[in-house]
Amino acid sequence: MNRNLFAFLAGGIFGAGLLVSGMTNTDKVQGWLDVFGDWDPTLAFVLGGAIIPMAIAWQMATRRARSVLGTELPGKPDPRLGHNLVIGSVLFGAGWGLVGLCPGPAIASISYGGLGGLAFLIAMLAGMLAAPPVRKGIDRMAAA
Repeated sequence: MNRNLFAFLAGGIFGAGLLVSGMTNTDKVQGWLDVFGDWDPTLAFVLGGAIIPMAIAWQMATRRARSVLGTELPGKPDPRLGHNLVIGSVLFGAGWGLVGLCPGPAIASISYGGLGGLAFLIAMLAGMLAAPPVRKGIDRMAAA
């Protein structure tokens, strides 16, 4: 029960942060990505506001074996770049650049209404369903 409550609270705070920061506004996000055009640097503050507390949290987590709720913390990820990370990053970045949304803001943008956010969300869910079989195929090709 505590874990679900904390997940709900963390998700609510995250969603509120996305809304307040403008991350659910596709024009603002695309303005951030348009470095050579009408660039809007204000989302750099959002980035800094996310990186600084996360760096502190990672430092605190390295000294702990368990989370505050008592669950085991995951180990460090493999530092090598694999094909899954590269392909996933390219697809994520392409989707973000084309539409101006990533998964968190896409879900939060549903509250605005409109077909654009809903179409993106449906496409994102379809991609999530298609990802496991596509990944298996890529893994087979990489092993060959």
